[in-house]
Amino acid sequence: MDISVNIKNLKGTQMAAKITGTFTVSNNTFPFTAIAFGRIGGHNIGAKISKSTEKALSKLGYDVNQIIDELQKSLIQGNITLPEGLDKESFVDD
Repeated sequence: MDISVNIKNLKGTQMAAKITGTFTVSNNTFPFTAIAFGRIGGHNIGAKISKSTEKALSKLGYDVNQIIDELQKSLIQGNITLPEGLDKESFVDD
């Protein structure tokens, strides 16, 4: 499954940050929010999508849990597009 993730806004630090953005799957774009935690015990990201997005994904034949897993994996691994002026190194450890 190919998901592209576009970050719209990031507030916080390397310890904890709130992320808003969109993800695209099969030429369909959906919004998401996420909370990212780092350092203690490693990186962890909890992504959330709305009920209407869940319904739309299900209607397209996708497993919602699999989509959220892929979204979170992309966020953790830094496979994302950032807005101009936001530096990935400011919140992602490689």
